[in-house]
Amino acid sequence: MRAQSSATERRRIAVPPRAASRTPSRTQGRTPARARPGTADAARPTASATATAPGTAAPPPAAPVAPVDPASSDSHRAGALQAALGVVTFSLTFPSTAWGLEGMGPWTFVALRCVLSALVAGGCLLALRVPPPRRADWGGLVVVAAGVVVGFPLLTSLALQTSSTAHAAVVVGLLPLTTAVFSALRTGVRPSRTFWAAALAGAAAVIAFTVAQSGGALSTADLYLFAALLVCAAGYTEGGRLARHMPGWQVIGWALVLCLPLAVAGAALALPHEPFHLTGHSTAGLLYAAVGSQFLGLVVWYRGMAAIGVPKASQLQLAQPLLTLVWSVFLLGESLTPAAPLTAVAVLVCIAVTQRARS
Repeated sequence: MRAQSSATERRRIAVPPRAASRTPSRTQGRTPARARPGTADAARPTASATATAPGTAAPPPAAPVAPVDPASSDSHRAGALQAALGVVTFSLTFPSTAWGLEGMGPWTFVALRCVLSALVAGGCLLALRVPPPRRADWGGLVVVAAGVVVGFPLLTSLALQTSSTAHAAVVVGLLPLTTAVFSALRTGVRPSRTFWAAALAGAAAVIAFTVAQSGGALSTADLYLFAALLVCAAGYTEGGRLARHMPGWQVIGWALVLCLPLAVAGAALALPHEPFHLTGHSTAGLLYAAVGSQFLGLVVWYRGMAAIGVPKASQLQLAQPLLTLVWSVFLLGESLTPAAPLTAVAVLVCIAVTQRARS
């Protein structure tokens, strides 16, 4: 018994406790040293600190911070620039129409304008081998064709037979508000109260300017212009919706091609019954209205609407009547009233507010 006890005692002495603690691996059972305050290791969480005790719920993860996408901001700026370029192009539509009406009747002018622009658009579509639109898009293209390609040019041309370019431009200044209303009804988007307040203020300024210029009485030309507002707003809204999944130039291109047979028939009927004398002004006006306003202007306009939205893009058109007033003075020799600068300041303020308002 004593010999066995002596052997056991020797084994206990041979394996000291400190030596046995070193036998596990470095990564097992190792307790991390206490980090000194102010060091990087002190801020690093340890496994024991991050472990969840049994029976307790895990803490919710921290909400990720959404990064600012510079590409989205650049796209918005590019869209606003394209929409503004479209507005500048449209501001020359009435002066070019007035020039065109010097040598031909309104029905002839609109029909030839549509034929020329449809040939240009159709040539681009064929050259680039663009496939036809989806069946679901043809209904929207019909609305664009009826409102933008046929309705607005025809009604404004009829109005310009008895109305001045400056007066017509100011009445059509109500187009942004009309387009915003159509867009809200069609897409279900509800702009903010600040947006609507600024839009209504801009429209009120345009109405006050119109009433002052017309002497408080509405003429037949004004009725044509108000009808043009409705059909054009519907075409703009539908075109902006289609431009979200179709290139803008294809939207107006297919709408023009859709109207080509009707335009050819209209030109054949109108030419024998209306005067037709090509002059420098009438030729330049017809070409600009067909290629500039009817095609190129609508291409950049629809691209801009797709990028920044129909309501905000439409508010840029508040500057269109003021630009047209300037062109009417320099190109047509019309007189500019003192109320125009005041209206210009009010409209520009409204544009700035609507662009900053969150829709």
